[in-house]
Amino acid sequence: MIKKPSLSFMQIINMNVGFFGIQYSFGLQQSAVNPIYDFLGASPDELPLLNLAGPLTGLLIQPIIGALSDKTWLPKLGGRRKPYFFIGALVCSLALFLFPFSSSLWMAAGLLWILDAGNNTAMEPYRAFIADKLDESQQPTGFQAQSFFTGFGQTLANVSLFIFPLIFIGTTGKLPTWVFASFFLGAVCSIASVWWSSHTTKEIPPSDEELQKIQAEKVNLFTPFIDIFAAVKDMPKVMWQLALVYLFQWYALFCYWQNSSKSIALSVWNTSPEKDMKLYGEAVSWTGLVNGWYNVVTFLVAFLLVGFAKKYSARYVHFTCLLLAAIGFLVFPHIENKYLLFPAITGFGIGWASMMGIPYLMVVSNIPKERYGVYMGIINMMIVIPMFIQTITFGYIMKHFLNNDARSAITFAGILLILSAVFTLFIKTKKANE
Repeated sequence: MIKKPSLSFMQIINMNVGFFGIQYSFGLQQSAVNPIYDFLGASPDELPLLNLAGPLTGLLIQPIIGALSDKTWLPKLGGRRKPYFFIGALVCSLALFLFPFSSSLWMAAGLLWILDAGNNTAMEPYRAFIADKLDESQQPTGFQAQSFFTGFGQTLANVSLFIFPLIFIGTTGKLPTWVFASFFLGAVCSIASVWWSSHTTKEIPPSDEELQKIQAEKVNLFTPFIDIFAAVKDMPKVMWQLALVYLFQWYALFCYWQNSSKSIALSVWNTSPEKDMKLYGEAVSWTGLVNGWYNVVTFLVAFLLVGFAKKYSARYVHFTCLLLAAIGFLVFPHIENKYLLFPAITGFGIGWASMMGIPYLMVVSNIPKERYGVYMGIINMMIVIPMFIQTITFGYIMKHFLNNDARSAITFAGILLILSAVFTLFIKTKKANE
């Protein structure tokens, strides 16, 4: 087994810069895509199905890419993981460039499928990249560096929704001109940041024994599916426990991202897309600023959580962060002063910092290193399955139980986060047992 070299803090930062571009794109998906659907005439109960691309592409692509990357070694293309997240970033950049030209709901939804396919191809190997490259003592810093760049990338995406409407006034085609600026910037960030990480960080080559095993195994169309089913069969108990936490956690987040703009429009501006599109545009811009703030909080606290996780255990840190996020969601829809939205969403910023890194610390010591790729893909299946369930069930809940009121959807999300926090306490990790 090859001993992993100890990396400096700046080397860990360099290897994670690519996550910045990937998360800029996700930030636009969270805060800009649903308002774009609104501008193109979507009704509130249609939004869950229009967001189906994210869960389905994640469910199909991430575990397959993870399984394939476990069996890949292409030194001329960068190694094991880098070929995949570079191709993913390229697809993502092309989709971001084309998205503002959407002239109809079906075109925007179609481009979202392509965008999500690129994002998922890029993101899954990145988790395994950290586990491959860093030893156990440095993995907390590596995963929380990804949390830092999640906050940083999504902050820039969300702040662009506030600043660009002040600079780029008017409409181009059916969409506001600022949409073009935000998405074009995202296209550049996506490919440039991944190129930087690929350029500055080399992957650890496999040992002779590992290389012989990779070369001896025949990879065909069915190989990744066989590997996925085998990995699920052998999955450690801690991952099943995490899956239950994720069921409520990620269902809740999709509810928030789909409804935050309309919730703010109703509680602060007392309007909706149907009443006054111009006023609703102001609410969307302010939502960008609010969501930008929670991502600022994320990158400010990301590395602090490393110390807390080492001192108090990852389980208790995640439990506390989820509770803070839940409190923020429960307060959020009742706020009428737009400036008070910032302290309310701060709790979610802390929770988001934990969600992007801490759960991986709870499971990484329980999975074999030669299967990091496929298991990181399965963890991401645990993320997208709740999202998929949300897209096919929440439209009915929204229409028949929540009266199509976005504020009630945020409250519903807060209750789900409390449940996910409770189930976090039942997670037993190898490190905790020791």
